[in-house]
Amino acid sequence: MSNYRNALVTAAIGALAFAPLAACSSNDSSTSAATSAAATSTQPEPAAQVDNLTGVSTAVALDPGFTGALTTLGLTPGVVGTATLADGSVSFPITGGNVKYWEPGTVDPYVQGEIMHDGSGLSLAAPGTTVELTDFTIDPGTSLLTGDVSVNGASAATDVVLFDLNGRTLKPLQTGPNDTAILQGTEVKMSADAAGLLNQTFKTDAVTPGLLVGVATITIATK
Repeated sequence: MSNYRNALVTAAIGALAFAPLAACSSNDSSTSAATSAAATSTQPEPAAQVDNLTGVSTAVALDPGFTGALTTLGLTPGVVGTATLADGSVSFPITGGNVKYWEPGTVDPYVQGEIMHDGSGLSLAAPGTTVELTDFTIDPGTSLLTGDVSVNGASAATDVVLFDLNGRTLKPLQTGPNDTAILQGTEVKMSADAAGLLNQTFKTDAVTPGLLVGVATITIATK
């Protein structure tokens, strides 16, 4: 377990969304961190800003390729804590954080902040083995989703990269009902570390880095 824990700590199924918002950036993780630092001193005022997020959720519509891979492996997806799974979509309540949004093209990354999903997660179970991925945090500036990992109830790693997020297919910010804002279209992909964990745990090589887990819809309360 120590080798397997160390492999994870070198690092990114909610989102779910899942989003999940970290991918709201126009670039992915390879470029956005550097540009974020450079832009800080000169960037314009954000078009929208929420300093204290209190809801509502990141939802990920699971991709058939991902669910097919789970079927091949004999894995059953489930939820942990306050997460829900229905009609092919898994949803994780937003529990805290902050977010700023600029018009695309004015600042890169144009979504910044931290989106937390404490007390919920995704489980993958096979006979005798259950992996839980929980307590997701989305960083819009790096396009990464981090979280904690346990195997059969024992902690394997904390604050590791579980999913990579790609916001190039993100749709423009929408206004939702009940004082909400919606960001939809972020792709959620399996990170190299999460793929390695699942392959090692379930003794397979079927889970590949970059596997599309699904597409995220992030809904935040603006008041």
